[in-house]
Amino acid sequence: MAALRLVVIAFLATFSGHAVADEDSQGKTGFCNVAADSEGQGVACQHPVDANQRVKSVYVANDSESVKPGTHRLVIFTVASDETDGFKRFARSAKIYGLEPKILGMHEEWLGGDMAKGMGGGYKVRLLKKALEDYKEDGATIIMFVDSYDVVFSAGEDEILRKFYKFNSNVVFSAEGFCWPDRSLAEAYPQANGERFLNSGGFIGYAPQLYSIVSSSDLEDNADDQLFYTKIYLNEDLRKKWGIKLDHKAEIFQNLNGAVGDVELLGLDSEPYLHNSAYGTTPLVIHGNGPSKVTLNNLGNYLAKSWNDMAGCRVCYDTFSLSDKQDSELPKVLIGIFVEHPTPFLKEALHKVYNLNYPKEKIHLFVHNAEEFHGAEVTKFVEEDGPAYHSVKYLDVSEAKKEWHARNLALEECLKINCDYAFFVDSEAHLDNPDTLRLLIETNRTIVAPLLSRHKSLWSNFWGSLSADGYYARSHDYVSLVKRDRKGIWNVPFVNGAYLINGSLVKSREKFPSFINGLLDPDMAFCKNMRDKGIFMFMTNMDNYGHLINAETFDIRHKNPDFYEIYSNQKDWEQRYLHENYTKVLDPSYKVDMPCPDVYWFPVVSEIFCEHLIQIMENFGKWSSGTNEDERLAGGYENVPTRDIHMNQVGLEQHWLYFLREYIRPVQEKVFLGYFHDPPKAIMNFVVRYHPEEQYFLRPHHDSSTYTINIALNRPHIDYEGGGCHFLRYNCSVVDLKRGWTLMHPGRLTHYHEGLAVTKGTRYIMVSFVDP
Repeated sequence: MAALRLVVIAFLATFSGHAVADEDSQGKTGFCNVAADSEGQGVACQHPVDANQRVKSVYVANDSESVKPGTHRLVIFTVASDETDGFKRFARSAKIYGLEPKILGMHEEWLGGDMAKGMGGGYKVRLLKKALEDYKEDGATIIMFVDSYDVVFSAGEDEILRKFYKFNSNVVFSAEGFCWPDRSLAEAYPQANGERFLNSGGFIGYAPQLYSIVSSSDLEDNADDQLFYTKIYLNEDLRKKWGIKLDHKAEIFQNLNGAVGDVELLGLDSEPYLHNSAYGTTPLVIHGNGPSKVTLNNLGNYLAKSWNDMAGCRVCYDTFSLSDKQDSELPKVLIGIFVEHPTPFLKEALHKVYNLNYPKEKIHLFVHNAEEFHGAEVTKFVEEDGPAYHSVKYLDVSEAKKEWHARNLALEECLKINCDYAFFVDSEAHLDNPDTLRLLIETNRTIVAPLLSRHKSLWSNFWGSLSADGYYARSHDYVSLVKRDRKGIWNVPFVNGAYLINGSLVKSREKFPSFINGLLDPDMAFCKNMRDKGIFMFMTNMDNYGHLINAETFDIRHKNPDFYEIYSNQKDWEQRYLHENYTKVLDPSYKVDMPCPDVYWFPVVSEIFCEHLIQIMENFGKWSSGTNEDERLAGGYENVPTRDIHMNQVGLEQHWLYFLREYIRPVQEKVFLGYFHDPPKAIMNFVVRYHPEEQYFLRPHHDSSTYTINIALNRPHIDYEGGGCHFLRYNCSVVDLKRGWTLMHPGRLTHYHEGLAVTKGTRYIMVSFVDP
């Protein structure tokens, strides 16, 4: 019966010519006669072919197999007035799949109104109408129209046509879950199994039918294109006349607005594609309509063969190299340094900017310091290192410039000097890689930030997604990017801390970056302004560039507040405060000095550690009396008193216990074999001060500890004369103790010892009785 039905239909089509053809078939046989069809209930359709060639194939809607007609070509149109970042992505995705869209309106004035703020787009319909005049009688051509700035292709012509044929329709519009721009029309829509409402950002159909649609009425340039197509679709007579259907289940077109939760990336191991889990479909044209553009940007990092697990990043090589350039040929860069709040380890951050591997005669320096606490340090940097640069502009605290305006002034300075790039570096950013600036320039991106994150934390200088109110949201790939499990150059909605801005943006009146947008913080305002202008921001994690400081716990009420940052910024704390040879001590092959039996001596802290700890104690100033009465102790009595200040008196007790665990315990386990106690405990942690006119020696005693550490904080023969430690049982003394080195010895029973007299100057030591 099926075979008989096929023959009858073919016979009728051959001899009747237009018997099953729509009246607008323009002399071509084929097209669906959908007058009796209610959204695809099974109507016999023939793909349009030239009438003179007779009928080569017939498609029966309900048959399980379709016959490829082999007689159609796909022509894609889009409208774009500028080659924006979004357009370049669109064009690349088309090229990947062998598609060659025809661009309408390029480099011409956009006349379609401000669609970002409301209705508009009639201009697109008028451009398309004019373009389709050449195809209005061409039944062998299938036309696809898509937006470009927020669209990515995920398949080529064959797959697009195959899916289109399955609709048994002359025209297919994309669909979404929102009735826009006129919500009152929602009730007029037919019920549907899937997304119900028409979206004009993507549609496909036979050329004669589409020409008839766009020519059906004159449309003003600033009228709304989606409303125009909606009213045609909602007119049942016109819908049937032109055979229009909606892509309710995202077979071809995926509109992301309202459907972000329905889609997922699959195929990351080979060629990523988008899967609609709500309908079990694999859409081919991905449209980031409305507020879903951030999601499209994320998906676009993978789609169109952009990234996969095996090959990694496949769009990261649209770059150039500076390696063959002479210094005089390198781009001119404005580096902006912004110190907007108290920041630990600022000295090191400034030093790393100075050490960037880029000729200073090609750098113009712009420095803004809004924090009085850092005034002397920043001024010293500008005065000592500034002369090396081509020019320096310094806005100090006295100028009282707000951050918003300071950053905008930096861009104006960039424009004034005709810079090629502006590189903004905040005080929290530590550029450990001296090649960072060169590497960023070579990425060839409009705005790009190097990945920076806090030590042992997922806190970074980029966001992978945004919440509904425009703040941070974690993207599906955020952790993989921060950990560099996936490496690439990633389109992201937010960057801060450190980022490079291409000078072309600064020189453009329309694209000029601004750090002001209502009451938003400057970084939020900058990124929102860029997103609103359609300018992509990228984060690269192709290399290790540096890290971020955590300034949240930085308390400038302390003397030397960096000293207190052992928890929050341990990596930076170690670089400043640990002895440069400490890590050698941990090497199994390193033999720890033993000047007396079971008295070990090794480097542990830096000179600046010693200086800062002494300054903290002297700034506190409440040294004990050195007598047996000590109100700080339980019971108020000290058996072997010293003139000292306890670490808990200056807020360092817990910090010091952490220090013992991290840096003393590993050496203790190495030298005192078989003793393990993690974490070590210590109730008595204190700095002792010896002076000839105060307490200048300490009588023989045992320590109330399993083992004791004694760190020398200043220099013999320079800061003081005399001093040292004498172990009576072994008649062995350790004198001329090196600053930053510690003695470690047993506390009870075996190591009865005394403090030798200081004859001149002041001697400071840091003592801990570990595991009492």
